[in-house]
Amino acid sequence: MCNELLLTDDEVLTKYSDMVYKLALSRTRTIANAEDVFQEVFLRYVKVKNTFRSNEHIKAWLIRVTINCSKKIWSSAWFRHTVSLEENIQFTSEEKSYVYYAVIKLPLKYRTVIHLYYYEDMSIREISKILNKKESTITSQLCRARKNLKELLKGEYCYD
Repeated sequence: MCNELLLTDDEVLTKYSDMVYKLALSRTRTIANAEDVFQEVFLRYVKVKNTFRSNEHIKAWLIRVTINCSKKIWSSAWFRHTVSLEENIQFTSEEKSYVYYAVIKLPLKYRTVIHLYYYEDMSIREISKILNKKESTITSQLCRARKNLKELLKGEYCYD
């Protein structure tokens, strides 16, 4: 075990807040739900922060809790009895908007691996550990997600 200094609470929030929020948004599809998940994740972190062995352990824990809290929203009685309203999300370019909406249309398991692989720059091995799935499963899901994205984006882009 290395003698690495654990990040302070402020440093954890600064370093991982974007990751938690974007993963929550990717999984829940709405800003309000993503914000709820974000808040719940960091409240849980404050309660258990003294149990971490390393900064990588903190990151993995935050990802796992974000996924679990997102699942909890989908299964809540309130969610099952409401109709979602479309929310306007601002993007810096038209291309990002197309890609974002294509990713949102993917099944949840594909959205998750795409987000962790491309947006969080995690390896297949890291993703498999966090999601508790075989590396071959993650590889297959990435392949299928890419194939689905290619079909969804077909004809959407015009390269000038």
